[in-house]
Amino acid sequence: MQIAKNSVVTLAYQVHDSDGNLIDEGSQPLVYIHGGYDGIFPRIEEELHGKDVGATLKVKLEPEEAFGEYDAELVNVEARNLFPEQIEVGMQFERGSEDDDEDMLFTITDIEGDKVVVDGNHPLAGMSLVFSCTVTEVRLANTEELAHGHAHGPGGHHHH
Repeated sequence: MQIAKNSVVTLAYQVHDSDGNLIDEGSQPLVYIHGGYDGIFPRIEEELHGKDVGATLKVKLEPEEAFGEYDAELVNVEARNLFPEQIEVGMQFERGSEDDDEDMLFTITDIEGDKVVVDGNHPLAGMSLVFSCTVTEVRLANTEELAHGHAHGPGGHHHH
């Protein structure tokens, strides 16, 4: 079966930065519904369309095709007393925004005295990425998967 709209695609994959450093070893297969359900970057979905099981793909994604450009305005210095007692660099938390329905994920990047630096950029923002994959399975999505907009079963989403 070829990859087409409303098919569930399973990929064995790896992601490297543009210098060849491993970013994601793909220890779990990537499973998504093909056809604009936002389960994978649009450029990769476009390149996979019409491929069969066993097909391989290597795509270099520019920042705007992956996690976006780095936005310095998403870096803020906050008062230490706004945070719980036990925090450390690398911790992440969600914070809602008044003008957006979606919560943003922030990462603590520095703690200095009574100040905490938080960054709302994705850790891979501003980076070019090389996505390599092999198509390991293609099947039709079932009605429930299409209604939910994501794959169920091994490697897919299981609960709501």
